[in-house]
Amino acid sequence: MQTQDLFSLAGRTALVTGGSRGIGRMIAEGFLAQGARVYISARKGEACTQAAHEMAALGHCIALPADVSSVAGARALADAFVALEPQLDILVNNAGAAWGEPFDDFPESGWDKVVNLNLKAPFFLTQALAAPLRLAAQSRPAKVINIASIDGQGVSPLETYSYAASKAGLIHLTKRMALRLIEDNIVVSAIAPGAFASEMNRAARDQGEEVARRIPARRIGQPEDMAAAAIYLASRAGDYVVGTTLTVDGGVLLVR
Repeated sequence: MQTQDLFSLAGRTALVTGGSRGIGRMIAEGFLAQGARVYISARKGEACTQAAHEMAALGHCIALPADVSSVAGARALADAFVALEPQLDILVNNAGAAWGEPFDDFPESGWDKVVNLNLKAPFFLTQALAAPLRLAAQSRPAKVINIASIDGQGVSPLETYSYAASKAGLIHLTKRMALRLIEDNIVVSAIAPGAFASEMNRAARDQGEEVARRIPARRIGQPEDMAAAAIYLASRAGDYVVGTTLTVDGGVLLVR
């Protein structure tokens, strides 16, 4: 049994959407530390470029700004990636959005924005990148990791209707995609994060101690926690984990 390289990403190429901040950046930095060549994408071009410049101190990191909420945007990102790299070993569908509003006031715009980015984009971006993923999979399994949420596994007290629905849908979509793409030696899985400090989870970012009191582990997630989960699924260690959603929440779902 050879275990010394189980978690290595040396020689692998990864694309992380929403990679300029928050959970996406945690994952990108973890991949870089394990030896991967990393491309990050984000809607805001300047922020994406700045983040890539900062992470380049850790290894090969290139910015590919894009808005993947539309099929055209997903295809444009795929074209930009293929212009630089012939194959893609790891795709992390992390770009996401949230919207909270009372039931009686919840708008169509809050539904469409969130569902388009959280649920539609992972499918169509993976579809657009199928060729470079399949090319990588000729030698060893390629990976697609969808970033879901514990709000797609249990009911949140917040009125984030489209967010919860989109993340629950993404968890099931992960299973359906996994069943088809394993035929091409592409392993699809997902991560369901709990409380991690980010622009989307401002409570964890700004009131971390208060949030931690409601978590069995008595702390919010740290960057290393998210990096570890993503590295596990992306590396040889996760090759046999097909269609599964890995919950990384400090035990929140046990008490929700």
